[in-house]
Amino acid sequence: MTVGVLGQADLAATTNTLVYTAATQSAIHINILNRNASATTVRVAIGTISGSTPTNSNYIEYDASIPGNAVLERSGIILNAGQKVVVYAGATGITASVYGIET
Repeated sequence: MTVGVLGQADLAATTNTLVYTAATQSAIHINILNRNASATTVRVAIGTISGSTPTNSNYIEYDASIPGNAVLERSGIILNAGQKVVVYAGATGITASVYGIET
């Protein structure tokens, strides 16, 4: 059983980034930090994703705006083994973190 930080990434701009793949059933929280002074957009996809390319049905956030020096957080997400969290940012200076528990 793994508890705590399950995955983290400093995102490249305009690139889908695989942040976490569930080894077992997992309960997770997703935290996306905008380290920039100005707002930017992000996309968050979860589920059965081929590589790091989500389909439209995988998105739980799409071009959501995060103000400068602010956080977008989603919690209460349950993943099955093999499901993924993929995050996309419109700019550099974005950190994505996945916290939780693998059972």
